Amino acid sequence: MKVIFLEDVKGKGKKGEVKDVAVGYAQNFLIKKGLAKEATSQSLSELKGKEKAKAKEDAEILEEAKQLKEKFESEGFEVIIKSKAGEDGRLFGSIPSKQVADGLQKQHKIKVDKRKIEMEQPIKSLGYTTVPVKLHKEVVAKLRVHVVVE
Repeated sequence: MKVIFLEDVKGKGKKGEVKDVAVGYAQNFLIKKGLAKEATSQSLSELKGKEKAKAKEDAEILEEAKQLKEKFESEGFEVIIKSKAGEDGRLFGSIPSKQVADGLQKQHKIKVDKRKIEMEQPIKSLGYTTVPVKLHKEVVAKLRVHVVVE
């Protein structure tokens, strides 16, 4: 019996897949528990429509990420962070990704999750630093952070 999985079922199939399973298994377990539904022509066309809508939505999200990358990498775009520093240009403390995300939000009204800012180590010196920001699984932008003395 062909079924469309409505949820992931370990060892059998993932959400949205169409697979052939035993009739008893399908009727007594999968359909009864709401994990799958019978694959009729109507439900298959409905599934194709959902897949098209999801693909369109994913394309729009990717395009937004590319536009944001262009903005981040444009000339003159930077996040300025003020911090206390010693005479030799070293900071008292360091600047973590959360502080960079907050600066981006305050100065440019762009909200980016701090986990998307991929800093290997916090910034510990004055001046310009280029920080990678993962906007999408396919798009990584380079954000300029300028650390100045408070």
